[in-house]
Amino acid sequence: MSAPHKPRSLTALHRETLAVRLATERSAYGENSEALYLTSGYVQPSAEDSARRFAGEDDGYTYGRSGNPTVTSFEMRLAALEGAEACMATASGMASVMLMCFSLLKAGDHVIISQSMFGSTLKLIGSEFARFGVETSVVPQTDLAAWAAAVRPTTRLLFAETPTNPLGEVCDIRALADLAHNAGALLAVDNCFATPALQRPIELGADIVMHSGTKYLDGQGRVMAGALCASEAMVREKFLPVQKNSGMVLSPFNAWVVLKGLETLDLRMKAQSAQTLALAQWLEAHPAVGRVYYPGLASYPQHELAMRQMNGVGGAVLSFDVKATGPEQARQRAFHVLDQLQVLSLCTNLGDTKTLCTHPASTSHGKLTEAQRQAAGIGQGLIRVAVGLEHLDDIRADLARGLSSL
Repeated sequence: MSAPHKPRSLTALHRETLAVRLATERSAYGENSEALYLTSGYVQPSAEDSARRFAGEDDGYTYGRSGNPTVTSFEMRLAALEGAEACMATASGMASVMLMCFSLLKAGDHVIISQSMFGSTLKLIGSEFARFGVETSVVPQTDLAAWAAAVRPTTRLLFAETPTNPLGEVCDIRALADLAHNAGALLAVDNCFATPALQRPIELGADIVMHSGTKYLDGQGRVMAGALCASEAMVREKFLPVQKNSGMVLSPFNAWVVLKGLETLDLRMKAQSAQTLALAQWLEAHPAVGRVYYPGLASYPQHELAMRQMNGVGGAVLSFDVKATGPEQARQRAFHVLDQLQVLSLCTNLGDTKTLCTHPASTSHGKLTEAQRQAAGIGQGLIRVAVGLEHLDDIRADLARGLSSL
């Protein structure tokens, strides 16, 4: 967060250009590709300069836990893409959730979250923070009236994920922002699935945008990373002090990898989303498939809202149910489809250029109780597909191998 040089004056340019160009100033060597600064400490010009920097009176790097030029470049670039004033990078997506909650909440505060959120997020806020006196209400993702009914005088934060993992449920960001602000609370939005290439929650009224940079921001499944985008005041006054003391920092190498990933984010999201729509349409017509969950389909219940919020694109993740007579058979059939894969990867990550398939009920949502899974709509026959950049015919053929032999 503390840079010794002003960034290049590029803020008037289009987002696609910012994704390629925005960074800290080049060093005296004039490198064209952003430099990777691998250092834990920084030599100070003088004792007085050092004192002023450590006191926060002057800009300048002091210690790796407090800032790094490569990390700063990533933060600048993502903030610009999200339309935020500032960004705080973290070691992972879950570290960013932890940092947000530690920075903003205290014992007696109340949080409202969607029951369709990522399983680890539900556990972290609903169970772990409960041990410190933070109360949580879990509501249906798409029921705005339920969100409103859950508001209390102690409500400090509404936290939504849109689209959700793995069913692609969408919430009305602007409506939730109005609800939160009228209650004197903040709205945070997990924007991992859509990314700023498709959706910018701050433009719709959100206060905080959370990212797992491990996903599409990197784009090739190489490193762990996370981030929080918000106002300059919130990042400097709330997030930065907690991060300095907790050490939830992003490594310079991982920051450099994700920084370079941002350069192709727009192209990748458009290409992978187009493939996902075509795959969803094919799956919808397959006799072994019971239902397809994808916001880009005209048949999806929230299609109109999704298209309005996501610039007319449905994203690059879909899920589908295999047809079955009960939970046991559904699990067996889903496993069969996954075990027949020869090209696609059986892998719980997403956002890769490789297509990744997984069984949410036994992986990402495996820590939830069966009642929680049922409430979130996660059945035993559900398969999630994060579509990559392989040829569409090869993706369809690999899934058809298992589906056609059920």
